[in-house]
Amino acid sequence: MRRPNLNPTDFRPDGPLAAALLGQAEQAHSTGADQSVAPLTVRSIFLSDIHLGTRACQAERLLSFLRHYESSHLYLVGDIVDFWAMSRGIHWSRNQNTVVQKFLKRARHGTRVIFVPGNHDEVLREYVGTSFGDVELVQECIHVAADGRRYAVLHGDEFDQVTRHHRWVAILGDVAYNLLVRLNTWLSLARRTLGISGYWSLSGYAKRKVKSAVGFIFDFEDSVMHAVRDRGLDGVICGHIHSAAIRDIGGLTYINCGDWVDSCTAIVEHHDGRMELIHWIAEPQAVSGQPERLLEAVDAE
Repeated sequence: MRRPNLNPTDFRPDGPLAAALLGQAEQAHSTGADQSVAPLTVRSIFLSDIHLGTRACQAERLLSFLRHYESSHLYLVGDIVDFWAMSRGIHWSRNQNTVVQKFLKRARHGTRVIFVPGNHDEVLREYVGTSFGDVELVQECIHVAADGRRYAVLHGDEFDQVTRHHRWVAILGDVAYNLLVRLNTWLSLARRTLGISGYWSLSGYAKRKVKSAVGFIFDFEDSVMHAVRDRGLDGVICGHIHSAAIRDIGGLTYINCGDWVDSCTAIVEHHDGRMELIHWIAEPQAVSGQPERLLEAVDAE
């Protein structure tokens, strides 16, 4: 595949990419796709680290999740498009294109869609304060939940000392992580061939076992929560480290959306303000007109 030149001006709200995607979204809307499943309506959905433009992006599972959940608010919490990886080579599948179409369609039909760019799509930070096909671009924002709790919504790379001060190390780590994810694809194929059920992540296993990775996650969480405490907020909703969680840290709520490369996780807010961590493991099967969600859930008390 010929590698196109990426220019920041291509991603302006009035640029050629926006026009192309909006046109394709209109076409997708006219087909009436994905109408066979009655979705569960929640108040808010939070997604991060989708990494569109890479082979590692699990767009098919994300589309499955989006078919089963609708919301009044949709937050895209950074690293939605992976421009770092796309500078080395682009993999943009039909499913990935459909993901973008669905985001634009929801924004056009009344869902408030807020995009907080991360470090992998930092080129879009130049356009913070504008809208992209009814999608609001912001540096960060405050989400007021139905129960009145106030959460900072941010990607989190500003609390990552490696990303801030040693960019080349971050890029090298990104390449190594993508290699693990690609190996995991072949491992999953082998497991299915051998009839081994369940999903197992090589990169997730490595993160849990390598002490430095575990220490990095704890350092990241402490830095984020220290900043949130200084702002007088009730918690934070972030991404960046591909480690989904809902936990209490010193009386405040730490929420990480995880990713759609490895763990396939999302945060949903129910209409009473309760936060739930969704692990979207497999395509659900409809039972009595309602989706049987093959997932694990963790609630924020």
